[in-house]
Amino acid sequence: MANAEHQPQDPAQVRKQALAVLRADGVCFLATTDGDQPRLRPITHVKTEGFTVYVVNLRSHNKTQEIANNPKVELCYLDKQHRQVRITGVAEVVTDSPLLQEVAGANTLLQACLETIDRSQFVLYRVRPTQVRYMQDWAADYNRVPLE
Repeated sequence: MANAEHQPQDPAQVRKQALAVLRADGVCFLATTDGDQPRLRPITHVKTEGFTVYVVNLRSHNKTQEIANNPKVELCYLDKQHRQVRITGVAEVVTDSPLLQEVAGANTLLQACLETIDRSQFVLYRVRPTQVRYMQDWAADYNRVPLE
């Protein structure tokens, strides 16, 4: 049920609040589709640029084939104050060597998680947003977030 007292917020303020959720130490989930079956799993992003999110995946994981079959995905961030950001977007494989080095180089999350990095086995995805929505404290009503 939508909150009847919900007042539209200033777009710049909504954007600022939504970006704060991405920077918070919260949880992020990635939704893909497997045929007609939705699949949801927790993930950790390796980089963000505004609402463009970069995630790494191993080629052997199911989501690699799911994204290849349908690159439309959704990310949902949830912070400790129950603020949510949902990013609807399209995942694309990144092949840019400097960017791959940045996320797979020394002192990175990927390096910390894997004993060795076999670049033939991991995929870097850039999720380009097509829509971003923000909800504060289970308000049951989303605010659209300006992409720029």
